[in-house]
Amino acid sequence: MNRLITLSRALPTPEPEITVAYTPIKLPMPGRQPLELRLTAPAAKRDLPIVILSHGFGPSKYIPSKDGYAPLAQFWAERGVAVIQPTHASSRVGGLDPDLPNGPFFWRERVAEVRIVLDQLAEVERQAPAVAGRLDHERIAVAGHSFGGFTCSLLLGARLQDEDFSDPRVRAGILLASPGRGGEDLTPENAARFPFFDVDFRSISTPTLVVCRADDDPHFTPRGPGWHADPFHDAPGAEALLTINGVGHGLGGISGWDARETEAEDPDALEATRRLTLAWLRSTFAIESAAWTQSQSALRESAASIAVITSK
Repeated sequence: MNRLITLSRALPTPEPEITVAYTPIKLPMPGRQPLELRLTAPAAKRDLPIVILSHGFGPSKYIPSKDGYAPLAQFWAERGVAVIQPTHASSRVGGLDPDLPNGPFFWRERVAEVRIVLDQLAEVERQAPAVAGRLDHERIAVAGHSFGGFTCSLLLGARLQDEDFSDPRVRAGILLASPGRGGEDLTPENAARFPFFDVDFRSISTPTLVVCRADDDPHFTPRGPGWHADPFHDAPGAEALLTINGVGHGLGGISGWDARETEAEDPDALEATRRLTLAWLRSTFAIESAAWTQSQSALRESAASIAVITSK
């Protein structure tokens, strides 16, 4: 039992089960070092849905890699989901030299890395023998925090200058504190620094949950916290907007335990983020069809001060 949570305890979630983890799983990529992954999955059960979790581009040295986001990855894995965490090319600890062309953000390379994972799921299973044969290759979601959300937006169907980055193998997505519209919505200096943020979310038709923070301060734009909700308003596939109250960009602590990237560590907000995103995944992947509806009811009735859910 977690003695640090109070209101969020009212949100229903399955009991945790034993997990197994494999790291580093290495996948070859042309012209560069292998892509390193962490796989965390239930130790038992079959037909496990897969979530590829894309890390952000935060200030820490190790959290933006396969070794970050334990509060989220472990929670999902303990409750029936196989979580794959790539160390993206933008990672400070394991990525490419930031002075190379397209560095330091390597936004195209990040999309390519997720595709490599999708292409080589059989190899991932070969290097993780306790999981081999138990992954459901038809139920795959992407989830990304911050810059990872941008990566996932492209894979879900967002277009940049009419270029299509979508992958039909991705059946659902969760955007956590993801960037909003670019171009004129950014400050002039950030519009020049991040021209690739100028994406069109209107082409996202894949089921998507958008998660924002009520107190986030996006320095890229003068628009305030509502900027992060743009994918919900623009994307036809964005079914719901989950706004976590009282916290900022770290959503209460998803990026790591006691981490500097969490500007406001809030165990209740973190727990709500974990439980509600899992409930949406469980309903979307038909693990428990009523999970999302039941969680929304519990939130309204017993924990309304923690978060607000807006549905289309």
